[in-house]
Parts: sequence; C-alpha cells; structure tokens
Amino acid sequence: MSRSVRFHEFGGPEVLKIEDVTIPDPGPKEVRLQIKAFGLNRSEVLTRSGKAATKAPLPAQLGLEAAGLIEALGSEVDGLAVGDRVAVIPGETGRGYYGEVALAPARTLVKIPDDQSWQEATATWMAFGTAWTGLISIAGISAGRTVLITAASSSTGLAAIQIARKVGAIPIALTRTSAKAAALREAGAAHVIATEEQDLVAEVARLTDGKGAEVVFDAVGGATFEKLVEATAIGGLLVAYGRLSPDATPLPLAQVLWKDLTVRGFVLPTAIARDDKLAALKQFIGEGLTSGALRPIIARTFPFDEIVAAHRYVETGAQFGKVVVTV
Repeated sequence: MSRSVRFHEFGGPEVLKIEDVTIPDPGPKEVRLQIKAFGLNRSEVLTRSGKAATKAPLPAQLGLEAAGLIEALGSEVDGLAVGDRVAVIPGETGRGYYGEVALAPARTLVKIPDDQSWQEATATWMAFGTAWTGLISIAGISAGRTVLITAASSSTGLAAIQIARKVGAIPIALTRTSAKAAALREAGAAHVIATEEQDLVAEVARLTDGKGAEVVFDAVGGATFEKLVEATAIGGLLVAYGRLSPDATPLPLAQVLWKDLTVRGFVLPTAIARDDKLAALKQFIGEGLTSGALRPIIARTFPFDEIVAAHRYVETGAQFGKVVVTV
C-alpha cells in the first residue's frame, strides 16, 4: 500500500484526504516512481473545486508533475533503469502524482542531474514546457519581438520571461498590482504593467512606440482578453493556455478581423503528443538549464502531510513561482 491524495467530493482544500491505495505493476511502457516531490498547479485547484471544464469522476486524484526515483520498469521501457532520478513532463492527464508512489509513462520522463534538488526538478517541466510550447513551438519568438505575459508571477509566467530573454525577445510582464513589480524585473521582465493601477492598452502602446505587442501569452482569459486584443500589434498572435478567470472570455471579432490577428489555444499534453515535439522541448529546456539561462523559481515548499495548507496557499495567489510539496 502507498499513501495518495484523493477527494470524494468537490469543494475547498479540506476535501483532500491522504488515503492508502494500491499501486499496480507498471504496464509495458510505464515505470513506477517513488515520488520525492510534486508541483501544484491552478488547474488542479479548478479540478478539486469542480470548476474545471470537465468534472473528474469521483473519487479522484490530482497531480500533473513530479520528480522521483524509478523503482520498477515496464517490459518495453528502454533507456531508463531502476534507481534513475527522473522528472515527469506532464504528457498525460489523470495520472495522479500527489502521492508516495505513482505510475508514469516512460516517454514523459527526463533524467535529472545529481546536483539538482527534487524541488527544482519537479518545478521545471510543467512551467518551462508550457512556456516553450506557447512561445517557441507555436509563436516562434525571436530577438527583438515584444511578448506580453499575463499572470507573470506564476511559475509559467516566470518561465516565459526567462525563455523570452534566452532568445533575445522583450518580455512585458502583467501583474494585478505593483507589489510584485520589483521581483518581476529582477526575474528578467523588461517592463512591468500593474493592470489594476495602470491603463494596460496605453502602457503597451507607450512601450512599443504605438505598435502593440507582437505576441500575447495568456493564462487568464475573462474580460481582460478584450484589452489584450486591443494591445496586440497588427498581424499579431494571441496564445491562450489557461482560464484562470471564472468569467466568460469575449472575442472582439471586429478587432481580430481588422488587425489580422491569430488566436491560438493549447494544453501541454496534447501539444507534446508527437515524439518530435517532446524531443525538441527536452532539448531546449535541457540546454537552458545547463547554461543557467533557465532556472525554476520556487515560491514555497510544503511537506506531504500539509497538502490542504498547500492548496489553501495556492488559492491566495500570493506565490511568486512554483508551490512544491515534498514527500
């Protein structure tokens, strides 16, 4: 038996329970992981609360990313060995990495160096994988291009800032208030706009000599999406990867048509279903980690038994970077 986090009803963090579960032997293309750390994501808060686009069948488990030791291999797994230190790239949903042991698809694993902590390893691949997909694989950003990044103090927002800097693009960070502005600049943002204190459209126009942002990387949706469209340059691209706002997201079609805009959405598991995309992601992020251009930022770490407190903290929105749970 192994301990795992499950919930039997939708609701607040208190519905999360640590229970004993049986983890089967891995399938032919799977490994069984002894989990050392896992990351928390806002999408998991939506799933737990029943506010996700699709409700999970109950009882349900959570967890998209983790790091740990391989303790058993499937019969068709190559290139990995028992005892390897690995991190999970979120290539499949419904795996449930909130626990002591879990099964993982071998193709989604990446070996981690001995000098990288479990916390850093689990904080890397969801954030940088999502940012790489949106900014490199889809948008193809390059030196000199302006990138508008919403939810910039989230782990993915911070990863997007670093990736933009790595290729010479100009990251403009959006945050609700100026409280995190200094930290965002220290993390690499060229400019910071506090959307509750400043005029978003006017500030983007000022910073881009009236042209607007060439790429928008949006995790929020909701009513602000109209302003993002207005702040986008003619021929620009809006990449949506989340829906943090509980409100409906309007599409100002007249502006989209007049500006010749492209609006594109994605989720990471679907985006890296192709092996060539997954390999390119691993290479880009691996090189960035080795060179020091990319570095995960951890907001706070909780022990496994404090999973309820960890979810409560994520709901405050106070974090700057990834919230991690150690097992």
